[in-house]
Amino acid sequence: MSTRTIGFAVGEYYHLYNRGNSKQIIFRDQEDYFHFMTLLFTCNGVNSFRNFLVKSTKAQDPFLFERGGTLVSVGAYVLMPNHFHILVKEETENGISRFMQKVSTAYVMYFNNKYKRTGGLFEGKFKSKHLDEDRYLKYIFSYIHLNPVKLIQKNWKEEGIKDRNEIFKFLGSYNFSSYQEYVLIDRKYKEILNITAFPKYFSGKNKFREEIIEWVVWEDNLLGKT
Repeated sequence: MSTRTIGFAVGEYYHLYNRGNSKQIIFRDQEDYFHFMTLLFTCNGVNSFRNFLVKSTKAQDPFLFERGGTLVSVGAYVLMPNHFHILVKEETENGISRFMQKVSTAYVMYFNNKYKRTGGLFEGKFKSKHLDEDRYLKYIFSYIHLNPVKLIQKNWKEEGIKDRNEIFKFLGSYNFSSYQEYVLIDRKYKEILNITAFPKYFSGKNKFREEIIEWVVWEDNLLGKT
């Protein structure tokens, strides 16, 4: 992946995303998903994770890694079989470019080694959208966390949600996004996030779920489903 040199500003919010070449699968099993999630933590810092692996007697737990200053603050993310979405705030100059280069390079090396392949994995440079309006920033939390719904109801945006209880049960059990952190499920991957760097849109898990529901209802209204 090439490093971007312009287009990002410290203190601003961005939606980052990319997918596999020709929409190919980039996460083939649970280990792949969790490895990428670990990279979202270990690659988000000025210190070299490679040195930690060499020197630490606790290298088996990457969440003990002292990253130094962070490059970005991660507010939300989701990993899907052939693509990913990440919401970030840039914390240091060129932080987003450095973060994404580190994550992508490390993941491609891992993936190619594991599956005995060569060459690129992602569809060119990662894509980005500047979230320069509050309504877009608030909306992206719902957009990102609702992505997995497509796995159990492929055309939900066109047809509307068939069973909301089933959807929320599924989202709560989907391990490869930050949804669980927002509904206060405790796990080590919470260290990926720095929620305090983002506006406090949700005072608790109930408010978060209400926002998700409102977004679903809005989609249903567009389709005349409610």
